[in-house]
Amino acid sequence: PLYSRERGREIWDTFERVVRVCEEEKTDLLLIAGDLFHRQPLVRELKEVDYLFSELTHTKVVLIAGNHDHIRKDSCYRTFRWSGNVYPLFGESPEYVDFPELDTAVYGLSYHRKEIREPLYDNLRAGQVRSVEILLAHGGDDSHIPIDKRALSASGFTYIAMGHIHKPQAIEKNRMIYAGALEPVDKNDTGAHGYVKGEISAAGVRTSWIPCAKREYIHLKLPVQREDTTGSLRDEIAELTEEYGRENIYKIILTGRRSAEIIFDTKRLAGAGNITEVVDETYPAYDIPRLYEENQNNILGRFIGHFTGCEEGSAEYEALCEGLEALLESR
Repeated sequence: PLYSRERGREIWDTFERVVRVCEEEKTDLLLIAGDLFHRQPLVRELKEVDYLFSELTHTKVVLIAGNHDHIRKDSCYRTFRWSGNVYPLFGESPEYVDFPELDTAVYGLSYHRKEIREPLYDNLRAGQVRSVEILLAHGGDDSHIPIDKRALSASGFTYIAMGHIHKPQAIEKNRMIYAGALEPVDKNDTGAHGYVKGEISAAGVRTSWIPCAKREYIHLKLPVQREDTTGSLRDEIAELTEEYGRENIYKIILTGRRSAEIIFDTKRLAGAGNITEVVDETYPAYDIPRLYEENQNNILGRFIGHFTGCEEGSAEYEALCEGLEALLESR
């Protein structure tokens, strides 16, 4: 599909747009909490990113490496020379960069391997070298620096910018926030995506979440009717994607009871728009009482008899339909 060929360019475009916002609004700090890249970056990619950063006349950029772009022994991060306004915190242990003109220090550590199972943030405390102290933290599951949210909340940092989780979510309002990815990068990254804009003043921390993604991944359930065919469903999917936005990317889940004579062509259905996957969770609409009446004295009838009393839509009913389909096909 066209969208898959354009997607890489769109992600770059969105990143460039965020950098332009920093320049237009004279943002003091651009904070990147890991996974600037979804894999090991190439030198040419680092040069492109650094050029964008170098064009910022006011903003200072602080970044760490996450699990996806972790600092391997042969990582280009190790030897790349960033522009003067870029401050990578690429150590395995916590370190900080000091901005006396902002009375601010930014702390962080980077991944040097794909997985870190140690809770490295649990005992971390703000160093109290500046009035404002910010932590860049990356992780939050068992394989990527497990996080004790209470301990982190009590660590003394003014603000904690969190990375790793692709979907935006606030752990503690205005203080601990996963900004999520600027653009969805996986079919399960549903919902809106963007970045966190924050302001720290004598009154405290104020944050707002700014959506900026060009597309969303949307999961749609489509109930089928017994008279539906692949062709009719293709038309319905085209109407749905028009309604929810042709620019978005879809996973379609077919549900309900289809005609026993129909098998939906999911590959053909996936060609109806920006669709990554069509999942068929339908089951045949068998006339079970008639099948039982006609087959009481054979294996088919005995199989149906084991499911007497199960309710339509239950797991047992689905198992009955799957078994019926297998037995009828084997005849």
